[in-house]
Amino acid sequence: MSDTLQAVARALAADVQQLSAVGHNVANINTPGYRGVRVQPGFDPANFDAAGAARNGSAPADATPLGADPLAADRTRIDQRDGTLMQTARSLDLALQGEGFFAVERAGRSLLTRSGAFRVDADGALVNAVGDRVLGESGPILLGEPGAAAGLRVDANGELWSADRRSLGRLELVAAADAAALRPAGDGAYAYEGERGEWRGRVVQGALESANVDAAAETLRLIETTRHAESVQRAISIYDKAMDAGINRIGDN
Repeated sequence: MSDTLQAVARALAADVQQLSAVGHNVANINTPGYRGVRVQPGFDPANFDAAGAARNGSAPADATPLGADPLAADRTRIDQRDGTLMQTARSLDLALQGEGFFAVERAGRSLLTRSGAFRVDADGALVNAVGDRVLGESGPILLGEPGAAAGLRVDANGELWSADRRSLGRLELVAAADAAALRPAGDGAYAYEGERGEWRGRVVQGALESANVDAAAETLRLIETTRHAESVQRAISIYDKAMDAGINRIGDN
């Protein structure tokens, strides 16, 4: 494949990934606690010459040179900006403000989530909407009978208090120091094996966090990416015609 086609392939692959991210964001715009997906460009054809070498050190350290996998030209990251709060007045609805996540347990695996729509299951454990157990600093949060949530208070630090002011444990709140290491694990949860930072946010009881996705911004991104993809397709067509013309001239000689 020629250097020109490699550059065009990278551009088209980046557009496809961007469109996929926009589609995923729009599909989850009404999902509480959803974190938007952002594509981080790692390749700019202008930074490289025809041989794939950086032009005068212009390429960033994490840029991808020509010849690598076109699908690796871009990377996705999880947007950690806060979403707006929706007041519910329900004691088991919790929202986070600040960069961080609730920790939950699924099939023996610790995962992270921003969705705080919790309930008490038949075993008296605090769980999320899909049944993952909510983790505290000492393991799963156990409240006892379903009615034990009556009068429950959760302070800004994540400490749970019963109606008679007994501590029921403290939520495990995780700050992901490396957002690029977050990997979607399904049902609004993320796997994370990176370094943990210091949690500096606060917990808000009686509220849920909406998705941090701006419909207008995603629509604009969709239009811009679609137009760019169309221009790349036109470039491929022009290049193909030029190659055909060149081959035909060689055949005429």
